[in-house]
This record gives sequence, C-alpha cells and structure tokens, in this order.
Amino acid sequence: MMLLTHHPSSHLCLLTLLSPPLSSAASISPAEPISQAYSLALYMQKNTSALLRTYMSDKGPFSDPELQLSSLPPATAFFKTWHALDDGERLSLPQRAFLALTQHLQLVEDDQSDLNPGSPILLAQLGAARLRAQGLLGNMAAIMTALGLPIPPEEDTLGLAAFGASAFERKCRGYVVTQEYGHWTDRAVRDLALLKAKYSA
Repeated sequence: MMLLTHHPSSHLCLLTLLSPPLSSAASISPAEPISQAYSLALYMQKNTSALLRTYMSDKGPFSDPELQLSSLPPATAFFKTWHALDDGERLSLPQRAFLALTQHLQLVEDDQSDLNPGSPILLAQLGAARLRAQGLLGNMAAIMTALGLPIPPEEDTLGLAAFGASAFERKCRGYVVTQEYGHWTDRAVRDLALLKAKYSA
C-alpha cells in the first residue's frame, strides 16, 4: 500500500502563493533617494559658479540683461511661504524647473557649438550640467514614487524654436540659462536638505 505524506514545505509554498504581493511603493523608503538627490545637488552646486565663469570668460563682459525664461518658475520665494510648502509642492516646483533647464541647456549647448566651436571646455561643462540636471530629475521622481506622489508629465517647455535669434540674443540667452541653473541648484539643495531632515533614516 502506498502511503501519502505531507511535506512541511508544501504548506509554506501554499502560503506563499496565497499571500498578497507587497506594494512596491510601500517597500521603498524615501530616505535613500532623498540622500542620493541631496548629494547630487551639492555636487552640482560646486560646479555652477565654474560654469558661469567659463561662459562669461568666453563671451567677454556685458551688462546683466534683465531677461527671464517664461517657461521657468522663479527660484526665489518668501521664506515663510517656502518653508510651509508640502512635500508635493517642494518637489514638483524644482522638477518643473529642472525639466525646463535640461531643454534650455541643450539649446545653449547647440548655440555655443555654432557660435564657439573652439570652446571645448564650455561645451563639456554645458553637457555635464544637462546630464546632472537629468539625473536630479530621476532622483526626484524616485522620491515622489516613494512618497506616493504623482510624477508630473514631461512637457516641451521650449515650444516653438526661434531659429532666427541673433548671436547677441543667443549670447544673452545662454547667460540667463546658466545663471538660472545656479539659482535653481541652490534652491534644490535647500529643498532637499529639509526633506533629508524630515525623512532621515
């Protein structure tokens, strides 16, 4: 006669199959992506002044143009308002800004490739700044996922390209973009420092 026996591991397998899967968002701690984003923002901050200096040295001195990028939210804010932002606002504003900056940095890089092809250092710094901004966007998306926040969709912030811009207009545009990149990097460091303290592991 054949005897049927129950192996203890069969119960474990059955329980494993019947157990509901864990939510991937619930298993992600925001502390790690916040720390990664903060470290990257600090590194970016150390290089923003060098980028602006290189840009100015290649272009020569000119008066500070009072230009603004319509697709870019202002990096400045009243301290009380800024400090009271919730997590979603604190992350969505810089994400929108750096999405616009990655596209503007690509435009400036293209401009300078045409205007100053003999400036490899500037072109390399512009390319590195764009890639770091893209990396920070990825880190911010990871933070928002970990916090259960919706990730804003990517948009074409530049709109129609003004191919007829003069050399001087492109020169001024590049100055404003590199300057705003520095301002928003400073803002990102402050925003991420608050989140890092709030969600410290």
